[in-house]
Amino acid sequence: MSQPPLSDQAASIYATNPPRDMPTRRGTELAMLGFAAFIVTCAFVLVQANQEQELSWSIVWYGLAYLGLFSVAHAAVRKWAAYADPLILPCVALLNGLGLVMIYRIDLANAEKATQASKDFTADAPKQVLFTALALALFLAVLILVKDHRTLTRYGYTAGLAGMVALALPALLPSSLSEVNGAKVWLKLPGFSIQPAEFSKILLMIFFASFLVAKRDLFMIAGRKVFGVELPRARDLGPLLIAAGVCLLVLVFEKDLGTSLLLFGIVLVMLYVATERAIWVVTGLSFFIVGCLIAYQLFTHVEQRVANWIDPLETYSDPGGGYQIAQGLFGLGTGGVGGTGLGAGRPEIVPESNTDFITAGLGEELGFVGLAAILMIYLLLATRGMRSALAVRDTFGKLLGCGLSFAIVMQVFVIVGGVTKLIPMTGITTPFLSYGGSSLLANYILVALLLRISDAARRPAQKPRPKQPQQQAPLAEAHTVMVQRPPAGGNPTGEPTA
Repeated sequence: MSQPPLSDQAASIYATNPPRDMPTRRGTELAMLGFAAFIVTCAFVLVQANQEQELSWSIVWYGLAYLGLFSVAHAAVRKWAAYADPLILPCVALLNGLGLVMIYRIDLANAEKATQASKDFTADAPKQVLFTALALALFLAVLILVKDHRTLTRYGYTAGLAGMVALALPALLPSSLSEVNGAKVWLKLPGFSIQPAEFSKILLMIFFASFLVAKRDLFMIAGRKVFGVELPRARDLGPLLIAAGVCLLVLVFEKDLGTSLLLFGIVLVMLYVATERAIWVVTGLSFFIVGCLIAYQLFTHVEQRVANWIDPLETYSDPGGGYQIAQGLFGLGTGGVGGTGLGAGRPEIVPESNTDFITAGLGEELGFVGLAAILMIYLLLATRGMRSALAVRDTFGKLLGCGLSFAIVMQVFVIVGGVTKLIPMTGITTPFLSYGGSSLLANYILVALLLRISDAARRPAQKPRPKQPQQQAPLAEAHTVMVQRPPAGGNPTGEPTA
């Protein structure tokens, strides 16, 4: 007999009943945002002191932009999600700020190289500030429009269809409109480019959460026993097979291992949270591993990624070989435990150092200690999101909150695992740290939904309305009823007897 799902057990274990006078903790959030701003400002000062040996007015510009943007975000949370977790937004602000510092630091190095080579150079840090502003505008829009996360269940199938289309669109377009660095994950539009897969992951999470709420009982039923293990029924494997198929198609046609691994991992975690049956995870991973083995045998780009992972030095000089991974490992080795110091390393010699390999640059200049601290911030962010998901009162909120929180952890695992050669390297971005607009826009939508779920979990229950006492009519207006007294010893009905 399988255990009841977490969504039912949590009603007695994790559901909160906050007191009606519970503080909103927005003051704590403001203090933590101030602390994050202090750390980011010190990091800017260190970068300029080590790179230019003097301080310039650019620090003031970046500092004021950073403070202004997150002051607006704090005011929005205070107004539209007053009871949200007070640590989620400060963690995001600190990660975003540290990413901006590293992008600015790489800009300084690239500008110097461009000056020596007499080439034109365009800085990425101002663009990242603009992307952050656009992302926070979208963050505000989600907080304002989604007043209750449960309303998203009405659009579950629409979100699933839109997510599938967004995920498959780059594979259907010609390479001139979708391919960058060998991966067909882009949608090139006049004036800008965007990665639809960044948004499809959120749409698909909304779909799977609403689907599992409606069809949860199907996944709770066990099929036949094989070696003492209760396997799922064959008729119920349809959604899992579709998810595996879509992820493998992404892997094959878009050459994007990271997105396929991320999406399939999220589906398995949400399925496990809904049913608490580990066999679903084992079955899903088995499908995925078999698919990856087949893809390795059939497609050369998958084989190249695996070869770069096994020994990047052997393919160091090959086109598309292990040069990037090897340089990232050299940078991490140079940083050691304490790092070279902000502005005192050479992260710019690693290709894509401000996007895919930004964690390698941070590891070089901050060392193992600094990189571990950044990973702890991600862990804290995901933990607070999971805590809110467990505390919310509805099943859909639990599943969606767990999916959103796990998505952050999974993204960090996939990219940091690739940079450190734990798993094959993928082209996925590091949330809030990496340069790029698509990632920032999508991840701030994710954070807004997490804050909305957190606000619902911590918001005190409304006081029940007092019952209105029934108003009795005045005695003068009361109706008079005539009652006939029965005769003594006679029939109570007053009718003659036979």
